[in-house]
Amino acid sequence: MSRLTRRQFVKRATAFGTACIIGLPRASAKATHRPNIILLMSDDQGWGETSYNGHPHLKTHILDEMASCGLRLDRFYAASPVCSPTRASCMTGRHANRSGAFGAGWSTRPEEVTIAQILKDAGYRTAHYGKWHIGAVKKESPTSPNSMGFEECFSHDNFFEMDWELSRNGGPPESFEGDGSEVIVDEALKFARRIVKEEKPFFIVIWFGSPHDPYSGYEKDVAPFAGLGDAISRRFAEITAMDRAIGTLREGLDELNVRENTLLWFNSDNGITIEGIPEEQRQHLYNGGLRGHKAQLYEGGVLVPGIIEWPDVITSPRASSVPCVTSDILPTLIDIVGVPYPGPGRPLDGVSLKPLIVDGAMDKRPRPIGFWGYNNRPERKNKPWLDDVSLNEMITLTARQKARQQKGKKSSKPAFSNHKHPEMVPENFETNAAWVTDRYKLYMPRPKKRGKQIPELYDLVNDRQETINIASKHPEIVKTMLAELRAWQQSVETSLTGADY
Repeated sequence: MSRLTRRQFVKRATAFGTACIIGLPRASAKATHRPNIILLMSDDQGWGETSYNGHPHLKTHILDEMASCGLRLDRFYAASPVCSPTRASCMTGRHANRSGAFGAGWSTRPEEVTIAQILKDAGYRTAHYGKWHIGAVKKESPTSPNSMGFEECFSHDNFFEMDWELSRNGGPPESFEGDGSEVIVDEALKFARRIVKEEKPFFIVIWFGSPHDPYSGYEKDVAPFAGLGDAISRRFAEITAMDRAIGTLREGLDELNVRENTLLWFNSDNGITIEGIPEEQRQHLYNGGLRGHKAQLYEGGVLVPGIIEWPDVITSPRASSVPCVTSDILPTLIDIVGVPYPGPGRPLDGVSLKPLIVDGAMDKRPRPIGFWGYNNRPERKNKPWLDDVSLNEMITLTARQKARQQKGKKSSKPAFSNHKHPEMVPENFETNAAWVTDRYKLYMPRPKKRGKQIPELYDLVNDRQETINIASKHPEIVKTMLAELRAWQQSVETSLTGADY
């Protein structure tokens, strides 16, 4: 080993099918200074859409390497079965309903405290690349990446395709050529190179637009799946290109000699989707037998791939079945960095995973995870949260929005929603919600018409496919968990009224 440079070792390790940083000389098994941090998130990638989780067609070589080198989170949840709320939870450590980000196309609120703001104040250089979708990206928006703590950004209001457009620091959309995943990784590495020269730590968020429908990809990436059907082969091509881009990122960190002390965290924003996949091609979708899909609170809609790499600290591969969620990201990172949360009276829904990541000493979750599909239709009758609603208008369009414009269909400018919520609405508690502990999941589905909610209880340790409802056999467990769920909902809706600000 002494005769090889670090870069030579990594190249040789990669040639043998792994890029683990194992056996390299370093000062300590645990980082002696604040790590660089990079958050990676895919768009609509299911738990089973990695080869390390058994996918029969996909070959996610880089994600497989990360899972075999770092900490594999086998029960990692998106805080919502749809994108915008999950992204809000990543940024704030709070369930998105607290800030009125109920679903896709609903923004967070300017008053929320983000992990980017906290780390920036702690001396980190901060940047965002790719999908934003929790507020308009333009300069004037108080919920843009720049306004929410990112010094630099090359971002899209929603998802994006190949040969598309993104906004740089809130300016007019700029066109780019090539695969979107590769483009934003290249931009992120440019930022990292500059900050390394400044000898400062960086916090970079890379939120891919893949594999969201409509699907596109290089023909070289489509070809291995061509016999499965056009749409699904292009979906798998998007995942292939994204996986390759993550490999480029890791190689770039190696070249900068910072990968050992960079915490790299990967997950998806919600469970598997069937959007854009013709019914006859859905047989090729694989999600490990999990029940449900995007927009549903069964495991298939919220359980996602989760991996953390940090070679200086995670020095040997580990796997954990402790339930974790995207809301845990903020409390975990500030605990690792050693800075306090600036709003001590403001409820956080996430917990710190530092004991799990650093010490490997966390075998139980300290408190359950709540999910809540709020009935947001009546909210649109309330006054907008921002007096100037034009601040919510998007400037970067999706393929669907452009197609509507090209067809000459009249429509208002696409914009985010967020509304005032002056008082509690108790009837909203009896909507789609779930409460997850280390073993059990209480699911309270939305009642049919004017009927009552009928609880469903699943033993996720022994029945992860949620095939057997054991609620009638365990009424005391249902009673206890339902009381906890209702108390949590009370807290969330109190925040929704603006009480935390």
